[in-house]
Amino acid sequence: MFHKQGGKMAILITEECINCGACEPECPNTAIYENGAEWNYSKGTSLTEIELEDGAHIDASLMNEPISNDFFYIVPNKCTECTGFHEEPQCAAVCPVDCCVPDPDFQETQEILLAKKAWLHNEN
Repeated sequence: MFHKQGGKMAILITEECINCGACEPECPNTAIYENGAEWNYSKGTSLTEIELEDGAHIDASLMNEPISNDFFYIVPNKCTECTGFHEEPQCAAVCPVDCCVPDPDFQETQEILLAKKAWLHNEN
């Protein structure tokens, strides 16, 4: 479930983002990136290989296109809402304009978030 690109998560950064960068260093999974920045699965995780939806395997250090060129963004498959690290999502706790918000269309259970954390940090 988590090893395939294109997943969703319950926290997203809205277009109200002022690009202050307060959220980025707070993420325990390195799931938050500056607008226009490329990202990969390996940074901030224990991942070395990712399985894609078609069953193909790729190097987790492979760089991916930015999700947003306009404001900071969260990589969905790397976000665990800080579950297993903190009591609440740290991006939301430090955001001065409250743009790190729950996605009203998607919520992940505590069980899914903990499983994703275990996958990201090789805790299985």
